Amino acid sequence: QYSLVRDVVSALRRHRMHEQQFLHPPLLVLGNFGARARAELRLMAGMFQGMFPALNVHRVNLNSIRRCLLISYDADSQLLEFRHYSVQVVPVGLSRGLRKILQEKFPNLGRMDDISQLL
Repeated sequence: QYSLVRDVVSALRRHRMHEQQFLHPPLLVLGNFGARARAELRLMAGMFQGMFPALNVHRVNLNSIRRCLLISYDADSQLLEFRHYSVQVVPVGLSRGLRKILQEKFPNLGRMDDISQLL
């Protein structure tokens, strides 16, 4: 079973797909591919890991991670489940106006006398 991209985009309220997301490889997350798994599961895990470059967690730029690919193995049904997520960095602990400026969404300043009212 699969879904086409146009079906996924049409089902979303606000889609955030843009070409800059695909400039860097996704963060790969493997689920239920344990160390004591059978040989074919270890082979599949190695194949998926070989498809994407390894990340150095000490030197990775968090702003370059825009997507996450989750591959999960269900042992009961012996099926793989692929999920592809878009990752967005959101500032926390800031006023709404300042958050909009940092996210490059320019607020309506027509109701304000000064920029200090926004901040």
